[in-house]
Amino acid sequence: MCTGMQNAADAAAQATPRGMRYQIALVGRRNVGKSSLLNAMTGQQISIVSETKGTTTDAVAKPYELLPLGPVTIFDTAGIDDEGDLGALRVGATHKVLCRADMAMLIADDQGLGDYELALIEQMQSLELPFLVVFNKGDSHQPSRDDLAFCLERSLAHICVSATTGSNISALKQRLFELAPEELKAEPVLAGDLYRSGDVVLCVAPIDTAAPKGRLILPQVQVLREALDRSAMAMVVKETELADALKRFTTPPKLVITDAQVIKFVDQVVPNSIPLTTFSSLFARFKGDLPPMVAGAERFDSLEEGDKVLIAEACSHNVQEDDIGRVKLPNWIGKYTGKSLQFDVVSGHDFPDNLEEYALVIHCGACMFNRTEMLRRVRECQRRGVPITNYGVAISKLQGVLPRVIAPLMPNQ
Repeated sequence: MCTGMQNAADAAAQATPRGMRYQIALVGRRNVGKSSLLNAMTGQQISIVSETKGTTTDAVAKPYELLPLGPVTIFDTAGIDDEGDLGALRVGATHKVLCRADMAMLIADDQGLGDYELALIEQMQSLELPFLVVFNKGDSHQPSRDDLAFCLERSLAHICVSATTGSNISALKQRLFELAPEELKAEPVLAGDLYRSGDVVLCVAPIDTAAPKGRLILPQVQVLREALDRSAMAMVVKETELADALKRFTTPPKLVITDAQVIKFVDQVVPNSIPLTTFSSLFARFKGDLPPMVAGAERFDSLEEGDKVLIAEACSHNVQEDDIGRVKLPNWIGKYTGKSLQFDVVSGHDFPDNLEEYALVIHCGACMFNRTEMLRRVRECQRRGVPITNYGVAISKLQGVLPRVIAPLMPNQ
């Protein structure tokens, strides 16, 4: 790819929100050529390459436009055979990357598939993670008959490449596209199935102390961009101008989408004849699985004195005086339940191992996560028997408007 085209592709990949980029993990032992392969795939010197084992310590993330799949983030991880106390931490970080990846590439060299590779294969299969076995260094070594037979007998996708010469790199990219789940290849829909071209979509965006200066929050931006892409007429107002805006329509909006923090007020202003939902509820469907989130919100009715509630945030941020996760939600929950509860907060990609200690998990909208990571969190909570809901669904429940909010998204409920 020429420099101009590469720069344009990089710009497109960088512009795509992190949670909308498919995540691909490069895993394997030290010195099998993971970093060299990343450099060969992207045509750039992204990762440091050295004959010294363990050059890559923390995961290196590279946004990239992997055609025809689209914008991705490729993670170059530490070797799975790293040693020592620090090495164990690096290996743990590699496993965490796998847990949030959409796909993976298992890199092997002339040593073939040994115990480390077999353990990774078992882990990825348990995660139901699509992966491609990549036999690297094909310019000097070919995979053994036993390794090829192993892949064929177990229907494992595999390919032989050379990161040094660039041999088969184009074919590798095509194999990744073929391996990708159909969900990744399909155009994602946030709210676009709720209206048609030419319809009016009215968004309510409060501007308070928690609102970022000079811009909208990511869910609002994504909803607006989707509406424009689908040739709908997208409009934005603050809640204080909502009533006046509705009076100006000769034909009512097809859909009203509001920030969950003002859902009770908006519910009273918007006639029942107009479908109404929240940005967070849309993201509960877009990034995860809405029915379990709705079911999880019912747990508010049975919380008991002293129960522990986990607030899970996908990103770190400056905590405001009226922070939704750390201040507003606990206050609303306390008022609704009349109970004294214990609230813990986790941020970023860490998710606690002691989930069973919690009576309920309340997750943010996960706009910074990919769908795979959010779904894994939902499934892990289900496996542990812990109800999970998200901010928007929870607030709608606490404000007594949940049936109306989910009606456009779950019409058969």
